[in-house]
Amino acid sequence: MRKYFILLMAFWSITSATAQTNPDFKYNIGGKIETMMITDAGVLLAIGSNGLAGIMPGASAPHFVFSEYGKIKAEELEPVPLSPYVIVTEGGKSQIPGTLFANSKRTVIDVISGKKMFVTEENGWKQIAQLKVFLPENKLVVVGNRSKQEKEILAVGIYDLATGKQDGFANLDPNAGKTRSVAAIPMSSGAPFLSGDRVFVPTTRNVVCANFKDGNIIWENDIKNISLMTADPSGNEIYGFEERANGDTRIYKFSKDGQSLWAKERKIQGSISRFQILPGGLAVVSDVFKGGGSSMIGRLTAGGESKIAFLSAATGDDLWEKAPKTQGYVQHFYVMDDGILFGLQSGGINKISFDGSPLFKRPLKTGENIHTMAMTPRGLIYITDTDADIIDLTSGESIWKKPIQYKKATTVSSAYDQAGGRYLISTGDEVIAINEQSGDVSTLAKVKFEGKEPISGIDVRSAGILLTSDQNMMMLNNQGNEVFHAYHKAPGQSTVMKVAMGIMTVAAATTAAAAASQSTYHYELGNYSSAGAMRANQNAKAAEVFSNIAATSFQEMTKRFKATMATENDRFILTSLSDGVGLVKVNKDSGKTGKEIVLKDKKPVYEVDDMAGYLYYLSGNGEISAYNLNN
Repeated sequence: MRKYFILLMAFWSITSATAQTNPDFKYNIGGKIETMMITDAGVLLAIGSNGLAGIMPGASAPHFVFSEYGKIKAEELEPVPLSPYVIVTEGGKSQIPGTLFANSKRTVIDVISGKKMFVTEENGWKQIAQLKVFLPENKLVVVGNRSKQEKEILAVGIYDLATGKQDGFANLDPNAGKTRSVAAIPMSSGAPFLSGDRVFVPTTRNVVCANFKDGNIIWENDIKNISLMTADPSGNEIYGFEERANGDTRIYKFSKDGQSLWAKERKIQGSISRFQILPGGLAVVSDVFKGGGSSMIGRLTAGGESKIAFLSAATGDDLWEKAPKTQGYVQHFYVMDDGILFGLQSGGINKISFDGSPLFKRPLKTGENIHTMAMTPRGLIYITDTDADIIDLTSGESIWKKPIQYKKATTVSSAYDQAGGRYLISTGDEVIAINEQSGDVSTLAKVKFEGKEPISGIDVRSAGILLTSDQNMMMLNNQGNEVFHAYHKAPGQSTVMKVAMGIMTVAAATTAAAAASQSTYHYELGNYSSAGAMRANQNAKAAEVFSNIAATSFQEMTKRFKATMATENDRFILTSLSDGVGLVKVNKDSGKTGKEIVLKDKKPVYEVDDMAGYLYYLSGNGEISAYNLNN
C-alpha cells in the first residue's frame, strides 16, 4: 500500500532557502515498483514486478535483489519487528491457523547483509504451516510438511539465523505412511514455542515436545488445537491458549514435561487481549465483541465489553469472588505493586487489589478515550477528550479536588513544562496550563492555525513551546505569546494520506517489554514524559536488546538505535514550491525555512528514514531517488 507522508525531518544548521532538484543517489530497480518500505533495520525495501530490492542509507546501489519469486506484492512481505529479517511468502500468508498452501514457498532474508537465511525448497520443505523468529535466541522455528522423498511428514526444524544453518530437526508424525483416516493425520494448529533445547509444537491432535538437538520426541499430550503458548519465567510451566470458533478462549496449563497441571482447562469468555503471569496469580483481560464484523474498529464500536479475571496459577480457579464491572473495553491495563489499575475506552479508571477488593473509594469517572495514563511525582495523570486530572493511587481521589474540564477536543496532545512546574494540554485550538501543585487552570493561548488545522503536537523546547500540525508550526514564549507562526499550504489536501509516525516507537516498547518478561501481553506503566523523550528511551531499550544478540546485523542495529535522531531540530513539510511540489525544511526554534527538495510530482510517493535522515522518492515506475537530509 502506498503511503503519502507529512514528514518530520532532518538535523542540520540553518541556511538560506535553496531548492535541491537533483537527488544524492538514484536507483534504477527496473520493472514497476508497487510500494516502498523502511524497515526497522534502516534498509529501504523496494517491492514490485522485479521482486524485492534492498537499499542501505547512503549506498550507491541496492545491496541485494531477490527475484526468485518474480513479482512480489506488499501482502507477501512480513518484516519481523525490530530485527534485520523479512519473510517473503509466495502467494501471501494464510490468515487461517494450520492452513497450508498448495505451493508454500517462503524465504527469510537478512536485509542488512542481503543474505537468504532460510529458503523452503533448499531445506527440504514442501509446505510451511508455521514460521516464527525467536529473539533474543535468534532462532527460526519452522513447522510444516517435508518433501515427497521424506513421505511428506509433519516436522519441525530449527535454524540459527546468524549462520542460516540447521540447528535441529524432529519428525512430529511417527505414523507417517500408515493407513489411517484424514482426522488422524496431525496438522499444525498454532505457533510453536522454544525453550532451551526443547521445542513445543501444537497440532490438531496434541502438543508435541521434541529435543531439536537430537530429533527425539520427548513427550506428547492430548491437548488439541492450541494457537499460542507462553511460559513462566522459569520455563517450567507452560500456558496454552485455544481460540474457539465462537470467539471464546480456553487456557491449558502443563509442565515442561507435558503433564497437565490443572484438573481441567479454564474457559474464558471472549478473546484474550492481556495475560500476565504474576507471583500471586494470573491477570487476564478478555474482550467480548457483539457484532462489528472482522474489523477491529467495527467490533469496538458495535458494543461489547472487556472482562477482567485473576486466576490461581496452581488451579486456574477464580481468586476473585466478584469480577470488577467494566461496561466497556479496557484501554489501559497495568499491574502495580498492590493491585491492578485499568482504564476504559468509554471512560473510567479503577484499581483492584490482588484479593479482589476495590482499592479506590469508588470507581473514578472520566471522559471518553483516555489518551494518557502515566506516573508523575504527585500521582497518576490521565488525559481524555474532555478532562484531565492527577489522582492519588491510594484513594483514587483527585489531588486537585476536581478534574480539569474542557470542551471535547478534536485532537489532544500534552507536554510537561518542568521549568514552569505545569502541564500543558492542547485541545485543538487552545492550550491550557495546569499548575502541578495547585491544579489551577489557565488558558495559555488561543490558537488559530491556517487551513483550519487543529493543533496535533506540543513540545516544550529551550526556545519556548512548539505547537505543530501538518502544515503549521507556531512557537509560544512561556507567557503564551506568539514568537513565530510558519505555515506552508498543502499541495491538494484531499490527495494526501497523513500517516502518524510512531509505529516504530510502539514496536520498540513492545520488544523491550517482551525481552523483560516471558509473559504474554505484558504492560508497564511508565512515567509521564514528552513524545521525544519517550521515543529516545524506547530506542535505548531496543538497542540494549540488540546488543545482547551475537550477530553482526544486530550489532549494526545497535548502532542505529543509539544514534541521535535526525528529527532533532527541524521539520520537513510537504507544500507547493516555486518549481513544483516538494518539501521545505523549517527550523523548530526559529521558524525559518532552509533547504527545499523539489519532487516535481503533485502526488509524491515517498518514505523517510527519520533516524538516519534519508528521503526516498518514487521518481519513476522502476526508479527511486534518495536525498540526504543530514547536509
